[in-house]
Amino acid sequence: MSRLYPFSHSPIECHFNPSPRDFVVKEIPLYEPSGSGEHCLVYVRKKGLSTFELLNLLSQVLGCKVRDIGYAGLKDKSAMTYQYISIHRSLRPKLESAAVFLEQKQVKILNIAYHHNKLKVGHLKGNHFFMRLKKCLSLSATKIESVLASLSQSGFPNYFGDQRFGKDGNNFQSGRALAHKKEHIKNKKMSNFLISSYQSHLFNEWLNARINLSQILHHFSVSEAQKALQDSKIPAFRALAQECSAQVLGDLQNQKQHFILLNGDIMCHYPFGKAFICEEPSSESTRFIQRDIAPTGALCGTKLTYAQGLSALCENLYIDTQIKASGSRRYAWVWAEDIQSEYIAQKAHFELCFSLPKGSYATIFLESLLNRPLVQELAQDSQDEMSNV
Repeated sequence: MSRLYPFSHSPIECHFNPSPRDFVVKEIPLYEPSGSGEHCLVYVRKKGLSTFELLNLLSQVLGCKVRDIGYAGLKDKSAMTYQYISIHRSLRPKLESAAVFLEQKQVKILNIAYHHNKLKVGHLKGNHFFMRLKKCLSLSATKIESVLASLSQSGFPNYFGDQRFGKDGNNFQSGRALAHKKEHIKNKKMSNFLISSYQSHLFNEWLNARINLSQILHHFSVSEAQKALQDSKIPAFRALAQECSAQVLGDLQNQKQHFILLNGDIMCHYPFGKAFICEEPSSESTRFIQRDIAPTGALCGTKLTYAQGLSALCENLYIDTQIKASGSRRYAWVWAEDIQSEYIAQKAHFELCFSLPKGSYATIFLESLLNRPLVQELAQDSQDEMSNV
């Protein structure tokens, strides 16, 4: 899928190579170790290993099952990554005695502390990233600085990155076949991973459509927008054209943000908080701009909270009730924090640091910044992501 971005600046040329020297990911923990308990929180640094490969290595060293090792999120194989894992405290002596062997495998134990619970997926605030862009001429650096200032205020669409879909980009097809009982995989972890890839694909398709809708409303007059929606190949857009009067379309066009809110959107307080239904898009758009709230999209499943009203017309096209995962909502729009940058003219390097909430992709932020796809530059991995799912 070709992702739409709502930004108007011209594409910026530079090169990003996701290697341990040029790409660093540090997990931001949800909580500090309590200092006591039956588990150990282990802070590790790894290079050249996916999170799953790390877990397999540790299970062999410790003589335990992979499922006995807790982790908060997946980290990319091609980066140098810092993350927490958890083990039962009885395994600490084995871990410490294997420290030299693990360092030979590019895994360094940085700290061990006791805690009362096992780490679970999602037990983190987010990730802090370092990215070094190369072959960046001074004109490109100036453009990047300008766009950074804009993006820090506007935020960007929270797409899943290409890494989510595997080297060939077709993991979601296997996930769809599994959800529809056309395929079966004995490995439950892999089955769940492929189905989650299908959930991610549906979310991306929906987000792409909503950005497309926002662009139509922003760039055309009311009558032109109505005509464009009526003539669209997307059934949801044609349905919107029938449901929306000129007055309603005009009110939607008055929203200033890149992602236009619709009646019935499921909003959520940002960056944490309860979900609620958007009943007054015009007034809620102000809170959206102020980062108090943000719209969400569906990750299909049995416990999903569905959009209503006009929003449902767009969302229902991307809902698959055959997915038996629990389901949830995902922020459609997020903001980078703690942005710092430095241009090293002698080397034509642009160094960039920033933090993202959990589940968000550094590569999507970079695509938003450069306003172009990075697919050909990325050495994609079939399991881990440049995010913190």
